[in-house]
Amino acid sequence: MLNPVDLARADLNLLVLFEAVLAELHVGKAAEKLHLTPSAVSHGLGRLRQLLNDPLFLKTPKGVVPTERALELSAHIADILARVRSVVSVAGPFDAATSTRRFTIGAPDGVSAVLLHPLLAELRPQAPGVDVSVRQLLPVREETSPERAWRGALEDLESRAIDIAVVPFEEIPARFEKRLIYNEDFVIVTRKGHPFAADPTLRRYCESQHIIVSHGGDSHGFVDDHLAKQGHSRRVALTVPNFMFALTVIAETDLISALPRRFADLYAARFDLATTPLPLQMPSFRLNAVVPKAALTDAGVAWILDLIESCNFSSQGLANNTPSRKKGPSARSKLTRRARRR
Repeated sequence: MLNPVDLARADLNLLVLFEAVLAELHVGKAAEKLHLTPSAVSHGLGRLRQLLNDPLFLKTPKGVVPTERALELSAHIADILARVRSVVSVAGPFDAATSTRRFTIGAPDGVSAVLLHPLLAELRPQAPGVDVSVRQLLPVREETSPERAWRGALEDLESRAIDIAVVPFEEIPARFEKRLIYNEDFVIVTRKGHPFAADPTLRRYCESQHIIVSHGGDSHGFVDDHLAKQGHSRRVALTVPNFMFALTVIAETDLISALPRRFADLYAARFDLATTPLPLQMPSFRLNAVVPKAALTDAGVAWILDLIESCNFSSQGLANNTPSRKKGPSARSKLTRRARRR
């Protein structure tokens, strides 16, 4: 750890220099990238070597190679620079049309697969320089309560590991803002021509072989709990870790699966699949976009939250039982004006 004297001598630009040399593995190319002279880069490396007590980069006939210590430090330095850039990027007014920020959205994979199509369609014309990272959120294993199963999403939001979480639960603590994105229920997904579609009864459903999405490989899902309440059971012949993988398997086998309706409708044609109503009563659920209220003071976060809500409630028609709101140029202008005012 740096002592107080060393920290006082530290220069953030030296970390930027380290990043460039590590990326280029050549002092001259790093100098061009940073619009500096090679001697300035060499001098900066000398200061950084003294500060970190390591040669960091060793000369070769073709450039430089990092030392073991440099490789160990690279992830930490990248993280420091990313955090600093994030702080600087939100310091000034947010303008979606010119911003080059990156926002991180956390969601289960079956949800992000539904959200991304309309979101990207809106980003291209409104914010061509804005980038998005999607982080898969996983429920806590063996938790039956949605609030407990998805508590990790709230932790990720408060640590700022993600900017927005889209999660299937309602009891959000008061310190968070919650926006309804869409309501969801389930359908049975099979390959086209599967005999189940001709006789979609509960008896036939229980007799079929099933595939379920289980991140931990657990073969018992929430559908099994509902079946058990009615005195029924099913055979789970296969578990897979994500929804897209499930579709590829269903398309080529006689396995069937209960999957979210909007996800299934979006990809059924691509995988040549059929959907039929679920032959048992299952509750629908709501997908909510969640963000810490404190984070809404960041105009960029507030803007991307508004955009997610707007594009999924309106032009894509995703929200069940929710009045459609047309979003033409006037609504887009409203979002942009709101971002500039914040």
